[in-house]
Amino acid sequence: MKESIRIASGQGFWGDLIDAPVHQASKGPIDYLMMDYLAEVTMSILMKQKLKNPAFGYARDIPPLMERLLPLLKEKKFKVITNGGGVNPLACRDAIFEVAKKLGINGIKIGVVMGDNILDNIDILLKEGVLLKNMETGESAEIIKDKILSANVYFGALPVVQALQQGADIVITGRVTDTGLTLAPMIYEFGWDMNDYDKMSAGTIAGHIIECGGQASGGNFLGDWESVPDLARIGFPIVEAHKDGTFYITKHDGTGGLVSTETVSEQLLYEIGDPTDYITPDCVADFTSIHLEQDGKDRVKVFGITGKPATEFYKVSMSYDDGFSAFSTLTYSAPDALKKAEAGDKILRTRLNDLGLKFEEIRTEFLGYNSCHGPLVKRHEDLSEVVLRIGVRAKDKATIERFSKEIAPLILTGPPSVTGFAGGRPKASDVVAYWPALIPKTKVTPQVVVEGI
Repeated sequence: MKESIRIASGQGFWGDLIDAPVHQASKGPIDYLMMDYLAEVTMSILMKQKLKNPAFGYARDIPPLMERLLPLLKEKKFKVITNGGGVNPLACRDAIFEVAKKLGINGIKIGVVMGDNILDNIDILLKEGVLLKNMETGESAEIIKDKILSANVYFGALPVVQALQQGADIVITGRVTDTGLTLAPMIYEFGWDMNDYDKMSAGTIAGHIIECGGQASGGNFLGDWESVPDLARIGFPIVEAHKDGTFYITKHDGTGGLVSTETVSEQLLYEIGDPTDYITPDCVADFTSIHLEQDGKDRVKVFGITGKPATEFYKVSMSYDDGFSAFSTLTYSAPDALKKAEAGDKILRTRLNDLGLKFEEIRTEFLGYNSCHGPLVKRHEDLSEVVLRIGVRAKDKATIERFSKEIAPLILTGPPSVTGFAGGRPKASDVVAYWPALIPKTKVTPQVVVEGI
């Protein structure tokens, strides 16, 4: 058993800095490279891609990235763990194998974690009385079952640990929790008992800190953000984890960004509700038990963490079709830019009403005036320009398409000094709604497959 390991964050979301994983692997020592690609809406996007092409459904940035990472992996002997397999982790694995063959690299084992996709089992579950009630409204998923696009269970660290135990150099998963991707190598390397909930919570919180990539090392920093050095070359965070559950957040020497108790504290507040009950499939972590200490330049010690047993449920993230939307913008110039934009909005709404169009929602923002802070903004009349941005949502696509024909006419039949209309009429886009639910752990079983070349 190792006494300490270094787990590097390589991606905070699908679309993050493409070079970050390569920098993490090449600029200093690491034992694991963790790449988090998934968000709730990502699964529905990937499912749509898979329906169009059965070979898709995963983060397709991964194969070209692996062309650069595989030689480093063979040389430096680190492992890769990612949930970028999305709804088609087997296809992602096969694409990586093809890259390895192209590079002439052998002796690579890839583990795949599956079983999180329960889309085809929704009817069976509902008949068995597993209602998949919306966690916010309490409604049964019965009312949306014919519109569901994706349904994925959030597995924890265990199946990733099992893949590592079977010798995987790379682990590709579907919807495994962001935190589980970091916790798993700690369990595997330190031989942690998964009923030791203080250690499970420590590993979970370590994963929470680095799951958003550079957000823990100076990116998107609300504190003294101007003091963060060289954001253009930001170094992503690294967890230096120790067997006793203590860990340090750091980054590679010579990289930009900042690791401080302030940057780590901000990330700890990301997406949490009750700080005493941070619920994951592996444990319930108590964020109020966290202790932080600055332990040198770009190095923060995290310790004293406690936790409680996991619940009997997995979370299910479902997405479903919920109508259509469209957005459009017009820019109004001074003098009286704000008055012109407000008048344009009023004229447009009057015309839509006269047409008898019914929308589930119609929303206007005045960019440059109140789009970020809404009613908290003090009115200013001396703005040099204001962008009118208006969006509508409706169940009926024809209603949205009729709205799109009313934007351009405002240019010659509304207030003066208007510009910025380009790209033609706005197109109706599908609205993908989110349905969070719980499912008993007894109803779902992770599947782990490890193969090599």
